[in-house]
Amino acid sequence: MMRALIVDDSRSSLAHLKTLLSHCVDVETECFLEPRAALAAAGSQRFDLAVVDHIMPELDGIDFIALMRRTPQHEQIPMIMLTASEDDDVKIQALEAGATDFLSKSLRPIELSTRIRNIVELARALRKLQDHVASQAQEIEAATHTLLLREEEMVFRLSKALEYRDNDTNDHTYRVALYSRMIAERLGLPKRERRAIFLAAPLHDIGKVAVPDHILLKPGPLDADERTVINRHAAVGGRILAGSHSELIALAATIAEGHHERWDGGGYPAGLVGEAIPLAARIVAVADVFDALTTVRPYKTAHPLEKALAVLRAESGRHFDPACVSAFLAAIAEVWGDPPCTESLWRRLAELNPEMAVLNPTVSAEALSEPRPLAAAC
Repeated sequence: MMRALIVDDSRSSLAHLKTLLSHCVDVETECFLEPRAALAAAGSQRFDLAVVDHIMPELDGIDFIALMRRTPQHEQIPMIMLTASEDDDVKIQALEAGATDFLSKSLRPIELSTRIRNIVELARALRKLQDHVASQAQEIEAATHTLLLREEEMVFRLSKALEYRDNDTNDHTYRVALYSRMIAERLGLPKRERRAIFLAAPLHDIGKVAVPDHILLKPGPLDADERTVINRHAAVGGRILAGSHSELIALAATIAEGHHERWDGGGYPAGLVGEAIPLAARIVAVADVFDALTTVRPYKTAHPLEKALAVLRAESGRHFDPACVSAFLAAIAEVWGDPPCTESLWRRLAELNPEMAVLNPTVSAEALSEPRPLAAAC
C-alpha cells in the first residue's frame, strides 16, 4: 500500500486532492491542515509521496519541503507543490528546496487528475526500487556474514591443526584467545576490535610449523642454537600470514610477528620498543606467557596461579606493556573463583565462554576447564 501525505490549509482543496488520490489503486492518504503537524507525522512515519500547498500560514510549501527532505526515508520521494504562482523565482526556490514538480491550481480537472496519477506511478516505481535495493542489501549483508563466519572457523581449525603438532599445549590457542579478549575489554577497545583480536590470537604460533620436531618437542631446556631456531617462528609466522586481503588474517600476521617483542626492546624479531609494538601483539604477549606459565610443557611443570601472576607483575614495564598487565590482572580477579587457582579459573572461563564450543566443536567445556595434562595448580 502506497502512503501519500497531503498538506493544505484549505479544507476544500484538501478534500479535492484526497478524492483525486483515492482514485489511484493502493494509495492511502493522510491529510493535514497544519504543516507543522504534517512534519511531526513525517518524522515518525514513512510516506511514498507528498503533495503540499504553496501558501500556508506559519510555514509555506517551500520551507515545508526543505524540512521534510531532512526526515528519515524522505530524501528521495516525489514531493509536489501546488501553487497559483507563475513566478519563476518561486519555482526555482521550490526546486532548490527539494520539490520534484509543480501542479498549477489553474489546471483543468482532467489534466490535474492525469498529473496526479503520473506522480503516483513515479512514487510506486521509486518504492519498488527502494525495496529491491533494501532486499539486495540484506542479502549482501547475510552473505558477508556467512563468509566472515567461514573465515573465523578456518582460523580456529587451522590453529587446532597446529596444536596437534605441538601436542602438549592442549587447547593453548583457545585460552590465549580468551585471555586476549579479556585484556582488550579491560583496555576499552571497541567490540569489533576485541572480537578481531579474539579470532586472530589463535594463530600467534603458526610459525612453529617451520621448527623441527626435535627442537619443538624437546623435553628439556634448549641450547643456544636451538633457541635461535625456535625464535625464528615469529618472523616465519608473520611471513606466512602477510599480504592477505583479509583484515582478520592481516591482524593475525601482526600478532604472529610481534607477540615475542618486549616492552623494553629486548624481544624478537625486530627489537621493537614500547608502543612501537602493535597493541594486539602486546595483548597476546601477556596472554601467551600467562598460559604457558600455568600449563605443563615438555620442558617445565605448571606454575600455581599466584606465582604466574607474580611473574607478570615483575615483568610489567620490562617484558610487557604495563597497561596490558594491569588490564589482565583486573580481569582475572573477576573470574578466578574460590579458591583462587588455575583450575577454578579455567572452569570459570568455560562457563563464561560457551561460544568456544561453537567456534571449535572439538573443544568441550571440560577441555577448557581441565586442559590435559592437568597440573596440580591449586
